[in-house]
Amino acid sequence: MNGIMGFFEYFTMLMPQVLHGLVVTMQIFGFTLILSIPLGVIIALGRLSKYKVINWITGIYINIMRGTPLLLQIVFVFFGLPLIGITFGRFSAALFAFTLNYGAYFAEIFRAGIDSIDTGQYEGAEVLGLSPKDTFFRIIFPQALKRVLPPVGNEVVTLVKDTALVYILGLDELLKIGKIASNRDATLMPLVIVALVYLVLTYILSKIMTCIETKYNYYR
Repeated sequence: MNGIMGFFEYFTMLMPQVLHGLVVTMQIFGFTLILSIPLGVIIALGRLSKYKVINWITGIYINIMRGTPLLLQIVFVFFGLPLIGITFGRFSAALFAFTLNYGAYFAEIFRAGIDSIDTGQYEGAEVLGLSPKDTFFRIIFPQALKRVLPPVGNEVVTLVKDTALVYILGLDELLKIGKIASNRDATLMPLVIVALVYLVLTYILSKIMTCIETKYNYYR
């Protein structure tokens, strides 16, 4: 590669492979987000439950997921669970581990958001004759959601970078594509290109989350 023209020629040649890796990366990212956010809400409600058993179980789950590395969890799901007869494909193992991990982080974010709502909101809803279900979904949760958007946005940006960890399972995501091309062509340029793709992704996601926060701030 000589000069700018050489870079663009190499960039054009490598892009089909990068785009293939990007598809896998975005699949892990998208499915994890779709599954882990509802899981986080459920676990958050468990942490706030008056039933000690539910509170205790969800607390242990969160401590394990947040207290151990995501990479170790991926390895355990794919290589460890088959020892007790539970087998996952590579993509399914990655998705399962990511969902459990991020579900725990989202759970703590939502728990803090729900817990921050003044008790007067509950009392007011009770006076109006609203059921506990209506109180939560129509009054408490919308307010909590607005408060947790910034930390949720941070986790979303972190998630797109963490998808690189599935490299260990041999999935053809961005990092693996870049690493293979780097070894094949004896240059770091593929990794630079991959880094630029991650930068663009995180920038776009950050802007999207900022727009969502601004929209909700308008109604405060």
